[in-house]
Amino acid sequence: MVELTGRRALVTGGASGLGKAISEALAEAGAEVTVADLDAEAAETVASGIGGRAWAVDLADTSALETIDVDTDILVNNAGIQRIHPITEFPLEEWRLISTLMLEAPFVLTKAVLPGMYRRGWGRIINLSSVHGLRASANKSAYVAAKHGLMGLTKTTALEGGPHGVTCNAINPGYVLTPLVKGQIADQAKTNGISEKEVLEQVFLGHSAVPRLAEPEEVAAIALFLAGDAAAVINGSAHSIDGGWTAA
Repeated sequence: MVELTGRRALVTGGASGLGKAISEALAEAGAEVTVADLDAEAAETVASGIGGRAWAVDLADTSALETIDVDTDILVNNAGIQRIHPITEFPLEEWRLISTLMLEAPFVLTKAVLPGMYRRGWGRIINLSSVHGLRASANKSAYVAAKHGLMGLTKTTALEGGPHGVTCNAINPGYVLTPLVKGQIADQAKTNGISEKEVLEQVFLGHSAVPRLAEPEEVAAIALFLAGDAAAVINGSAHSIDGGWTAA
């Protein structure tokens, strides 16, 4: 089992979905977890349930982030959003929002936590990328570009941090059975006049060799392992959990 007693962790987007599952897994292993989220009430609820702390923060306001003091042993950059448009119709404001939240904010937080990690000679940075950090899909140019950029940041951080006892790795999930995805399945079924089972099989499992979606707890288990001492020489790597999507 991974033992994180005495370690401090910061999980962005920690109030729901993957972030919530990761926050819970780290706390169960003994870490003191700060749940960072735009939704202050949800962050407080999750933090209370795991004996952690809540941080209500707008991660898209990166100028404000540069002025705060962030010190933690484990940083999980998980917060993200999705917008879907063809490139010719993609609003620049939405492109910038995705880029800021999903690439610039992880950079600013990484920059903030590295000095303390270097001083202690130990640190773990885990970036929640995506299958779209390794593959592209039409109409998701901003998301794909941000996730590819996050993979570059992961590798560079790994090279700079490794000599100081700090590792940086990425987790690259395909579709995960979060409440958000469940809602998308239901919406597409209604819109297209087909069953939720057909939407699941045709859309969400279309690239997968495994006939089910990953559960949030399965992604959290990878994050937990990467946060532990057994992963000390795993650095700059991408851990796919996509049912074989990237095997093709």
